[in-house]
Amino acid sequence: MSKPVLFSELSGARQALVRLCQNINHGSIEGLQIEDSEPVFTPPPEILKDVKLDSDEGPRPEIDLQDFVLCSQVCRLIREMHELGTGVIQHIEVRGGIPRRIVFRGSLTKAHLPQTGPPDEPAREDLRSQTNGELL
Repeated sequence: MSKPVLFSELSGARQALVRLCQNINHGSIEGLQIEDSEPVFTPPPEILKDVKLDSDEGPRPEIDLQDFVLCSQVCRLIREMHELGTGVIQHIEVRGGIPRRIVFRGSLTKAHLPQTGPPDEPAREDLRSQTNGELL
């Protein structure tokens, strides 16, 4: 079993993303830039806040805490940012202050190209040109 990840162990940029999710509570973050696996807030992403007018939705209990154990969804978001490396998280759906779903955009890498020949040969060049650098 892996050791729990604490909020205090995150970089400042990742802490800012967690706090942003907590502050949004319900809604989404649109167009978040990721560079070297870290969220970048310049230019700032667009924030959409979803407010139910017929109920009182309280804030996340961790919002006032200096440190806490990160939930599995935040840990997964961090892993996804690490795998993306550099690109854009087009959409982060936030529910109850926790990121629940993401849609990301990135460049096509060699790892994403299907193998078209023997395992020790790289993917065909004509296949690379057909994809035009888009993530499929």
